[in-house]
Amino acid sequence: MRVVFAGTPEVAVPALDAIAASGHELVGVVTRPDAPAGRGRKLTPSPVGLRAEELGVPVLKPEHPRDPEFQEQLRALRPDCCPVVAYGALIPQSALDIPEHGWVNLHFSLLPAWRGAAPVQHAIWAGDEVTGATTFRIVQALDAGPTFGVMTETIRATDTAGDLLGRLADGGAGLLVATLDGIADGSLEAREQPADGITLAPKISVEDARVAWTDPATAVDRRIRACSPFPGAWTEYDGERVKLGAVTPVDWSDEAGEAPKPGVLVVGKNEVLVGTATTPVRLGRVKAFGKKEMGAADWARGARLADGATFQ
Repeated sequence: MRVVFAGTPEVAVPALDAIAASGHELVGVVTRPDAPAGRGRKLTPSPVGLRAEELGVPVLKPEHPRDPEFQEQLRALRPDCCPVVAYGALIPQSALDIPEHGWVNLHFSLLPAWRGAAPVQHAIWAGDEVTGATTFRIVQALDAGPTFGVMTETIRATDTAGDLLGRLADGGAGLLVATLDGIADGSLEAREQPADGITLAPKISVEDARVAWTDPATAVDRRIRACSPFPGAWTEYDGERVKLGAVTPVDWSDEAGEAPKPGVLVVGKNEVLVGTATTPVRLGRVKAFGKKEMGAADWARGARLADGATFQ
């Protein structure tokens, strides 16, 4: 088939590469417009845009896919299908109707679970043991189109959203190509999603990523891993924001004495513990405002922290 790929961030590049190496004819790429990046805020192409240029594929960068000029350009490419991974804009019906086989999205959840912008983060935060990726035909309703295929992936106890998304991006690339193969030879038929089991995964804000030390240790751990690397979990100490890397829940027996209260630090020579609603957690990497990232014990020594210091 003639295909036009749509995607924007780094997580979409494995699928772009897989399609370029497949038996399908990649005739174009759609991505978001160049955006300011770096200290100089220089306009920079998206990761997908950069990779498409390296592949020598025509790149379209509409302000919005509803733009008539873009839709004319897309028609001129005569795509049979438009595979999509994390493009970042809603596709209007007038554009969805252009390719014969529609736009086929690779979504990083087991639909109908976790429809929305942040499925991987919400799966970790909710404590799911298994997630995956689903290919489906895009319709106007959010992530509600009929599905073609799925892959599953175990969520590991130490997975951050970045770790899990990386594995899903690699595995999902093969799923997307297999879906295109099945559409092309007529062996694959889309099936409507079940009406039960729908959950939503809205974008996680910076405020959502603030750690609530009054949560149980498992919930603190999940929130931090779900928000890593973006938008980044954080707390406050002495009125300034402190970013937090992964933590480890700690076994705390009665013999160890009373557990620290939520947000209260226990500072040791080689570790820093923080109280939660249940057992403490051991801090990993820490980045204080205006400082480099470092181990928690090094940060505590530099800040001259003692037992009883408190995160807000």
